[in-house]
Amino acid sequence: MARAAKARSNKSDDIPIASRSSSYKRLSTKQLRFISFFAFALFSSIVAILVRTNLIRPVIVQGSFKGLQPLPSLDGRLLGHFPYPEAKPEDLVSVYPGLQVHKDTYEAMKRMRAAAASDGVQLVLLSGYRSHQLQKEIFFEIKSHRNQTAFERSKVSAPPGHSEHSTGYAIDLGDGEMRETDFEVEFASTKAFKWLQKNAARYHFTLSFPIGNAQGVSYEPWHWRYEGSAKALRQFEDARLFLEAL
Repeated sequence: MARAAKARSNKSDDIPIASRSSSYKRLSTKQLRFISFFAFALFSSIVAILVRTNLIRPVIVQGSFKGLQPLPSLDGRLLGHFPYPEAKPEDLVSVYPGLQVHKDTYEAMKRMRAAAASDGVQLVLLSGYRSHQLQKEIFFEIKSHRNQTAFERSKVSAPPGHSEHSTGYAIDLGDGEMRETDFEVEFASTKAFKWLQKNAARYHFTLSFPIGNAQGVSYEPWHWRYEGSAKALRQFEDARLFLEAL
């Protein structure tokens, strides 16, 4: 009997391990490649969605050390500001020498200023379109003059290529009766700003950087952008998605 048991044991040992269970089946090389490709495609899609909706961002240390500047975010932001293209020359109109805006912005702005005037409010146009080159000069020259780091400067001004003004859709407004509040937070206490809060949306203007805005830009009650066309909306879609993803 011992001899028979030994014979059965030797016979079992001769059977390859992979063949001892009828429920096990080795995957072919083609199947393994397909599974690997599918897993990679799924992972890439998930990462793309997360990046698009800003649910994942690179960990950036901002302002921890003087002179240390962060890298751009995965969604294109630099120091909190989104990238924007320059308006085409043929899309710009001159309001007065040295100040241009997008033609769509101009028409809406004219109607808004006329409506404000009928209510006894004088809206003054302070700034409009800025080229990337002009924004470069504004950003770096003032940064140097004030002995600021780029991170510090970005709180009040966008780096070149990342200013809403370059699109021609952004304008800075002041109150004609309180010019001392031009480009100052105190503009928020003027009749002009209070009128804008109640009526700007009628003319498709929205405040870009309200108090505590998610981009980390300082409060700018004077800075408004036009969103009255599909083209204008596309320019600011990333900023809108960024706010919704928080």
